[in-house]
Amino acid sequence: MAVEFDSPSALRLTPGASATPAISGGSKSGAGFGATLAGMLQSVDRTAGEANTAVSSMVEGTGDVHDAMIALQRAESTLQLTMQMRNKLMQAYQEIMRMPV
Repeated sequence: MAVEFDSPSALRLTPGASATPAISGGSKSGAGFGATLAGMLQSVDRTAGEANTAVSSMVEGTGDVHDAMIALQRAESTLQLTMQMRNKLMQAYQEIMRMPV
């Protein structure tokens, strides 16, 4: 998956540290939030392609049913994570737009 925590210590808060965990995706050089989202979308596309390949090989008889099911679950989980992040972003945007200026 494209979104991974740098280390387990990234989840801990230290005094004076930011409340946002360090996330590394396709943007290790600090390219920004947009690059992280683009990386997540590429990850969804990649896992869907891997699932399609696994199912095709299973149907042809060259692949294993277990591998195909695992690939399908991985693709489903990646898509669900991306959709939930999109939903949270939309909620945050709508909340900001409702704020009085």
